[in-house]
Amino acid sequence: MKYCIFYLSFFFLLMFSLLNFIFLMYFLMNNIILFLEWELISFNSMSIVFSLLIDWMSLVFMMFVSLISSVVIYYSKSYMSSEMNSNRFIFLVLLFVLSMLLLIISPNMISIFLGWDGLGLVSYCLVIYYQNIKSFNAGMLTALSNRIGDVCLLMVVAWMANYGGWNYIFYLNFMSNDISMLIIGVMLIFAAMTKSAQIPFSSWLPAAMAAPTPVSALVHSSTLVTAGVYLLIRFNMLLEGMMMMKILLLLSGLTMFMAGVSANYEFDLKKIIALSTLSQLGLMMSILSMGMPDLAFFHLLTHAMFKALLFMCAGVIIHMMSDIQDIRFMGGIGLFIPLTSLCMNISNLALCGIPFLSGFYSKDMILEMVSCSSLNLFVFFLFYFSTGLTVFYTMRLLMYLMVNDFNLLSTYNLYDEDYIMLKSMFTLLMMSVISGSMLSWLLFSYPFMIYLPFNLKMMVIYVSLIGGVMGYLISNMSIYSMNKFLMSYNFSNFLCLMWFLPNISTYGISYNFLVLGQSMLKNIDMGWSELYSGQGMFKILKNYSILHNLFQFNSFSIYLFSFILWMMILLLMFLLI
Repeated sequence: MKYCIFYLSFFFLLMFSLLNFIFLMYFLMNNIILFLEWELISFNSMSIVFSLLIDWMSLVFMMFVSLISSVVIYYSKSYMSSEMNSNRFIFLVLLFVLSMLLLIISPNMISIFLGWDGLGLVSYCLVIYYQNIKSFNAGMLTALSNRIGDVCLLMVVAWMANYGGWNYIFYLNFMSNDISMLIIGVMLIFAAMTKSAQIPFSSWLPAAMAAPTPVSALVHSSTLVTAGVYLLIRFNMLLEGMMMMKILLLLSGLTMFMAGVSANYEFDLKKIIALSTLSQLGLMMSILSMGMPDLAFFHLLTHAMFKALLFMCAGVIIHMMSDIQDIRFMGGIGLFIPLTSLCMNISNLALCGIPFLSGFYSKDMILEMVSCSSLNLFVFFLFYFSTGLTVFYTMRLLMYLMVNDFNLLSTYNLYDEDYIMLKSMFTLLMMSVISGSMLSWLLFSYPFMIYLPFNLKMMVIYVSLIGGVMGYLISNMSIYSMNKFLMSYNFSNFLCLMWFLPNISTYGISYNFLVLGQSMLKNIDMGWSELYSGQGMFKILKNYSILHNLFQFNSFSIYLFSFILWMMILLLMFLLI
């Protein structure tokens, strides 16, 4: 009975995914777009209408989201088996998926905002699911970072009241002529940057790893972090040629580079995968800001499959390691869990863009379009260097996990691979291999053929090979190597801590306010205001009553003397008046 809700959710989402696939085929073959309006309330001239936009883009995205979430829920049945409140966990995940589906099919800013805020709220509940201080801090950082984007979306909702309606799809042509384009465009880009964790809002994404691993698989593949990219893809017609897009290109390129570098310094297994997500989000955002939304969407979908698989494999490994996430304790796990290692290696190779796996089709096309574009050398360098870094940290991860000797054998549970987990992982493994080619045939009505000089065409392979060799060398370094050289300690710290972004965006902002609050508490609440209000008054009255008590219970002469003294003072006062 306990697992009934797992199976129900799994079958419902799987059937929904298949239904979306059938509709997608029909819509693509007949070139259909459906705009549905459902009138909730009609009162005199006012009507409240719920509208849905169903086209090939929303259908294919819904198909991917529901497929991944169904597989994740099936996987959770085993992963969360020791959880007391497993029903609560499933309801939260279903709410999360529902919010994302609402966001995908909404042509209306109000319902987009509902889905957007639903994602933010439920992600907070999921990040603090394991209740400890670290999780609470991570959840608060996630929620507050996303609030900035929510405020921007609210401002878009308020500004669109000028048009007399919130169905943005009707007004995109009007908007591109006046100042509204600038205001709405800037607000939307800000909202997307917070949700998709671009610089300077990057620090929440690795922190959100405090959530259970199945949630990470869902959040970091197809739901929360891709919402910002999807929003900008929908509004792309409005944003073309904006100056803000050039700034977004720079910031997302730097995000991609920064995440790649940080992943090479990180030792937490889940954080390495989270930073690789951040790097891929930078890639999607940057190609989007170059005016190629179809390619960004294509990469978003292919990335969702192998990234969810990667997190699932990480979950099995963490289970086997008695909940240790540090890769320095791991090694030789291929001997213990061969099938999980197979899934892990293939999803990692897809992430690197190894030819004919799903990641290759989107990544290679993006990099070739960058080579064709008229952008400067700096952007070109950022793209190709970040691709090299992807292979670099992937190789390092594989060396630590698979190739090196086991470092702390006593922590290994002799863990027999779970069939429930394996079935869900093999579903995604198949998709990770075929989804790239499948989507490239489905989504593009004509094949892309990009002509480039041989060396430029092979540039992706070159940087991947160099990155792979570097990853191999760095993971073979001994304790006496130059990477332990203390003169570069501060620089390594800078690169490891995401260019100090968490410090700037969290401690940097809150530290001075906390110090101010502490000094106000000390000097005002517990200082002057105490002295001149409650405590001070109490002290004075207490002292007076003690003195009065002393007079009354001691000798009659003191009492008489004080009485005469008071009488003389009163007489003096009367005479002076």
